[in-house]
Amino acid sequence: MRRFIPAFLLMLALAVPAGAVEGHVFKVLPQFLDLDGKESLTPSLYDRDAYQGVLRAHPEKRSGLRFAVQWKVSFPKAPSRLLRVELRGVGPDGLPSKTTLELPLTTKHAFSHWEYLKLQGDDYKKFGEMSAWRVTLWEGDKLLDEQKSFLW
Repeated sequence: MRRFIPAFLLMLALAVPAGAVEGHVFKVLPQFLDLDGKESLTPSLYDRDAYQGVLRAHPEKRSGLRFAVQWKVSFPKAPSRLLRVELRGVGPDGLPSKTTLELPLTTKHAFSHWEYLKLQGDDYKKFGEMSAWRVTLWEGDKLLDEQKSFLW
């Protein structure tokens, strides 16, 4: 048993190269916001999904979009980490529209995190109806991971 532990630690050290950064985008939840800026009326996930159905069916009750993104990186201490949401849609004039939301990330630990990026107000009105999205996690100029909608 005493030989097993050092051998295991050596294998673990060789498996992860020094300085290698791994990042993952686990989950992306695009959600509409109502006129009060809420995505749900209660904390219940069932109620949230039902309310999102109501907002999807009634555009006049919407004031914006919120992207809830769950992400994680293997080495948390990095100065230039960025979460980017790119959106494509159809503007109020019927022409294609696109916009980008960015959030610099700071974290002190290597557990997964939830971040929320919002498109509200005049920017949301100018953007129009969303048809596709892509969420990317960046370390400087290196792409760590991405998730995108089916139509991207």
